[in-house]
Amino acid sequence: SCLVGSEMCIRDRDSKEKLFSDFPAVSTEQWMEKITADLKGADFEKKLVWRTNEGFKVKPFYRQEDLEGLKTTEGLPGEFPYVRGTKKNDNTWFVRQEIKVECPKEANAKALDILNKGVDSLGFYVKKKDLSPEYIETLLNDICAECIELNFSTCQGHTVELAKLLVAYFQKKEYDLTKLQGSVNYDPMGKMMVKGKDLSNFITTAKELVEVLAPLPKFRCICVNAIELNNAGSYISQELGYALAWGNEYLSKLVEAGVPAALVAKKIKFNFGISSNYFLEIAKFRAARMLWADIVKEYHPQCNCQPECPNKAEDGTCFCACKMVAHAETSTFNLTLFDAHVNLLRTQTEAMSAALAGVNSITVTPFDKTYETPDDFSERIARNQQLLLKEECHFNKVVDPAAGSYFIENLTISIATQAWELFLKVEDEGGMLEAVKAGKVQEAINASNKARHDSVSKRKEILLGTNQYPNFNEKAGEKAPVEAKCCCGGNHDNCEKPFATLNFDRAASQFEALRLQTEKSGKRPKAFMLTIGNLAMRQARAQFSCNFLACAGYEVIDNLGFPTVEAGVEAAMKAGADIVVICSSDDEYAEYAIPAFKALNGRAIFIVAGAPACMEELKAAGIENFIHVRVNVLDTLKEYNAKLGIK
Repeated sequence: SCLVGSEMCIRDRDSKEKLFSDFPAVSTEQWMEKITADLKGADFEKKLVWRTNEGFKVKPFYRQEDLEGLKTTEGLPGEFPYVRGTKKNDNTWFVRQEIKVECPKEANAKALDILNKGVDSLGFYVKKKDLSPEYIETLLNDICAECIELNFSTCQGHTVELAKLLVAYFQKKEYDLTKLQGSVNYDPMGKMMVKGKDLSNFITTAKELVEVLAPLPKFRCICVNAIELNNAGSYISQELGYALAWGNEYLSKLVEAGVPAALVAKKIKFNFGISSNYFLEIAKFRAARMLWADIVKEYHPQCNCQPECPNKAEDGTCFCACKMVAHAETSTFNLTLFDAHVNLLRTQTEAMSAALAGVNSITVTPFDKTYETPDDFSERIARNQQLLLKEECHFNKVVDPAAGSYFIENLTISIATQAWELFLKVEDEGGMLEAVKAGKVQEAINASNKARHDSVSKRKEILLGTNQYPNFNEKAGEKAPVEAKCCCGGNHDNCEKPFATLNFDRAASQFEALRLQTEKSGKRPKAFMLTIGNLAMRQARAQFSCNFLACAGYEVIDNLGFPTVEAGVEAAMKAGADIVVICSSDDEYAEYAIPAFKALNGRAIFIVAGAPACMEELKAAGIENFIHVRVNVLDTLKEYNAKLGIK
């Protein structure tokens, strides 16, 4: 039977080889010839080459030849420089959920409950005034610290106190300290950018913190919270470039203070955000591990393991110290208040990209975080989004499935190149701390925030349900945006801050403010589609106009078509229209637009859907309003609200 099976395999192989031999190889030149022919004279670069926000170009197709010479294809999973991940045998990651501790007993009960529902990583936010041995014992009661990952955050000035309490608790419980995994979140530079406080004199505290947690080799404490940049609207290359400079600042300062490089590197943890740019995010995490490994290697961290340790260089450089530990959290920048369940689509693809990229742990932000404190339902859904990826999609089984992809391998190098250039620029100008103190990082990220808001307002960046395809009939009701409070607990404007801070206005915030303004006015304007002429064009423009105007919360009334503009205007007035949009073809506007405008006679705002060649003639006749793909949607709708008396 073995011989028969072998013969069948050989025949099957031969038939496949014969099948493929029937198809001649196609060269890149032949592909380009075909593409050029199909473009019919259109510019290849303008039509098919995508220029990313990061500044590099992405081709419409890649081939095996595009992998030649790429560093990313050289290593294996679990091997330096870790572009393919720090894990060799599987792609397991921790499913993390955050708990803001108001009462330690209640937080403990919640932790025990969610640990039985798929979570294996906890993030506790604890108040500084409550810290005590009894508090820690109550909070961690019946939680097996060796079985899960534990993460803690508190006031930066009390982080050492928290670390001492944790070490004392773990020793009292006689845990094997070498098995405990987790982190204590100490990130003074991050707080400087978020709160504007002067925490630049951090080295003494950082050194003490590293020494206190030295007995816990898998517990990290010096954090690079690059997620703050992501939530503030940074571009991917900015988040990565600044994160590298951020981590290098902590590493260099602590090494200068006398802490061994290997110990410092093994205490640094990166907390990244995840944007909705699916493939670029996969590339970001792969590039991050590679670049960080190269940075740490330059410090020559010495391995303290046994001589037979397989993961060190001939000169004793500890490659384990070069491993990046990366936590990933879905972004809040692109979350929306209206049509909030679309947030589930965003966070699902974000979590998917991070999982495929091989991160160490993931937090999925609950979909309702923009307008309320997440409840049991939204937290459950957020957990299950990760469990779905593990238990049904088996993403935890395969290490670096993106490896060898012509597209992603090239994206990895492109992202790495852009981030490295930014890293070098920051280093040349004095390092991350000096850049933060001078406000350069905050200025750059806030500029990106502004640019992205501008892109959203012009629909160059799409937020489904907000600036494109809004839910026509949705009302916010009692929902209102949850605003971040200042460090002083009050208004940002009344708080003195020695340093510039990041702007965390979400991408949807301006559209939401506009729509809430309409809803709170008590008057919902009616926008009537006066469809006439060419069937295909009037339907397409009516759909465009309905989506356009519904972004402000207007009631839109579509129609099948009218025989005359007079009939359309009469129907609009009968419907109580505040806005009348004429929808037809460019050629027919010369015939229909002016008569419709005159028939309306100022009884409603008159809009032409499109930018016809006769626009100047229409403007000369008194028509002022035109909506098309090149207008600023947000500014136009603000203008209409003003004309309608909505303030």
